[in-house]
Amino acid sequence: MRVLLIGSGGREHAIAWKLSQSNKVGKIYCAPGNGGTAREEKCENVDITSNEGLLKFALENSIDITVVGPEAPLCEGIVDLFLENNQKIFGPSLAGANLEGSKIFAKEFMKKYNINTAEYSTFLNPYDAMKYIEKCKFPVVLKADGLAAGKGVIIANNYEEAKVAIEEFMVSDSLKGAGKSIVIEEFLQGVEASILAITDGNTIIPFVSSKDHKAIFDGNLGPNTGGMGTIAPNPYCTEKVLEDFKEKIMLPTLQGLKQEKLYYKGIIFFGLMIANEDVYLLEYNVRMGDPETQVVLPLMENDFMELIIAALEDNLHNTEVKFKNQYACCIIAASKGYPNKYDTGKCIEISNQGPEKVFIAGGKEANKNLLTSGGRVLGVTALGKSLEEARSNAYNGIKNVDFEGIYYRQDIGL
Repeated sequence: MRVLLIGSGGREHAIAWKLSQSNKVGKIYCAPGNGGTAREEKCENVDITSNEGLLKFALENSIDITVVGPEAPLCEGIVDLFLENNQKIFGPSLAGANLEGSKIFAKEFMKKYNINTAEYSTFLNPYDAMKYIEKCKFPVVLKADGLAAGKGVIIANNYEEAKVAIEEFMVSDSLKGAGKSIVIEEFLQGVEASILAITDGNTIIPFVSSKDHKAIFDGNLGPNTGGMGTIAPNPYCTEKVLEDFKEKIMLPTLQGLKQEKLYYKGIIFFGLMIANEDVYLLEYNVRMGDPETQVVLPLMENDFMELIIAALEDNLHNTEVKFKNQYACCIIAASKGYPNKYDTGKCIEISNQGPEKVFIAGGKEANKNLLTSGGRVLGVTALGKSLEEARSNAYNGIKNVDFEGIYYRQDIGL
């Protein structure tokens, strides 16, 4: 099979690595890919990013299945475009992608289908939002309605912080349209968890749980990032939490997809909060997480391409997804200065690689060298029989990686 994989991050390198292990896959075109996918077996990078260009490439190169990594093409309707041209593609339709593309749509979907989530109100103009926060109990969470590249959520600890956030989102338009309408949500204190699930629209199967570490500094201090590391399984996802998740969140979501007749053959990412001995849905993503993918796929025993085919052929009801009885830890190495201004073009050295796997995120090939090209440069993933062993293996592995200004947290998984 010839596969087209869309995206250029660490998530896409992990997907390419996993798909390349399938006997069903002969060639993977990564569009645009990165320095890691360029070096992966069976993979070739192609410099295409527009949806129309990707469709043209798929038609001209006899692509069997297209796999979409990031959210932007999904929220632009790439699945609808490909289906109209009889091309097999893994992901939700534009209407289904609204679960991530619009926070207001997602919250109203949750409410309609009795999905356990935080209390909230939605606002289309700043005057109403300002009036509302005068009576709020703080802290509260303010969320931009549209896609905001991870910058659309602010926790306001008091009225002044909430007022500034509303002005930035709705008046100054700091998010270029994404914050013109907002959700103001009850703040839940607890532990976050991530669960990816695969669905064909009739059956939904959860993957192993994981835990992201968003803040830039040790001890969860400093500004949020795209993610500084992950572990799987999440130790806070007890059997009771997982059972509650299925009954109160996952199965009602599937019911909602059916009732709304939303075309959805792809991955649903459930961003959860475990609080007050209950589990709540914070948000949906309509694709695999980054860096959650970098711990989930190394633990997966299945042929990932076979799972994708089963989803596209409405055959997940005959499928069992299995994971290794091990732990995984991924540590993200970032450029100096990230998540603010950072330098690029630094040479990445990888030496003495052991059983750990290095997934490139912000790195590009140049004259047979790997150079930094982003804020989050790479992730080092290692497995172990215990979380402590996985952590130890990952931290030993990251010592084999270096570039000028390398930075990573020392407490992933603690």
